[in-house]
Amino acid sequence: MRVIFMGTPDFSVPVLEALHARHEVLAVYSQPPRPAGRGKKPRLSPVQARAEALRLPTRTPRNLKDPDEQAAFAALGADLAVVVAYGLILPQAVLDAPKLGCLNIHASLLPRWRGAAPIQRAIMAGDAETGVCIMQMEAGLDTGPVLLRATTPITEEDTGASLHDRLSTMGAALIVEALERLPDLPPVPQPETGVTYADKIDKAEARVDWQQPAEVVARKIRALSPFPGAWCDTPAGRLKLLDARPVAGEGMPGTVLGGLTIACGEGAVDIRRAQREGKRPMSADALLRGLDLPVGTRLGG
Repeated sequence: MRVIFMGTPDFSVPVLEALHARHEVLAVYSQPPRPAGRGKKPRLSPVQARAEALRLPTRTPRNLKDPDEQAAFAALGADLAVVVAYGLILPQAVLDAPKLGCLNIHASLLPRWRGAAPIQRAIMAGDAETGVCIMQMEAGLDTGPVLLRATTPITEEDTGASLHDRLSTMGAALIVEALERLPDLPPVPQPETGVTYADKIDKAEARVDWQQPAEVVARKIRALSPFPGAWCDTPAGRLKLLDARPVAGEGMPGTVLGGLTIACGEGAVDIRRAQREGKRPMSADALLRGLDLPVGTRLGG
């Protein structure tokens, strides 16, 4: 097929590679380069960087509302557009331009977790499973009919990073299958019940609330690892928490019970991996060799 690809972050890169290996990618759309690093120099998105390495034409409009941009998109004469975490709203003129419309790869089991942060929200909510849906796009937010879906369990070992990578790989395989079977795939409308929304993660939300039950605290830590990273204050500065498990324990919420086991509103959490400001991530044992947190220390949240 003649395909337009639209995506921006790392999550989208395996999908681009899978499409490039099997179809004609006419153009790659990605969000414009953003200032990054200490020098605030413009940095290409992961998708744009990979597209240029593959020698694919790239376009980075700030939005797609301009009639000239819409005309340029339509002039490509695509059979289909595949959209994965692009980050820009597609006007109806863009949705209608490809002969077969636009397909979106969404990292949840729709209609659960429509919106911006489905991976993190699924872990935080304690969902037993999640997955990937191939959806026909329409004007609403992730409301279109679903063509294919695949599921995967969420284990107590999963972090936002591990689930991100697994779902990205699943999405790449599923879109290839969808394009092979496209004429025979009936679009299934999403049910009206069970709709939830995965709001974007706010930085203030990443602060740990030790008053919450240990299960909730541990899920938040794993869901937000590595970015933006759940965090707490210690006497030696802010600590980013990257992996945790609920364990037995009792004490004033936020109190160190020993090692990096911290009391919560109910039970305690065992912090297994963390990162001090300006340092690399490390195991709890390695971290405690340079960070004095005696039993009874209170951590801010």
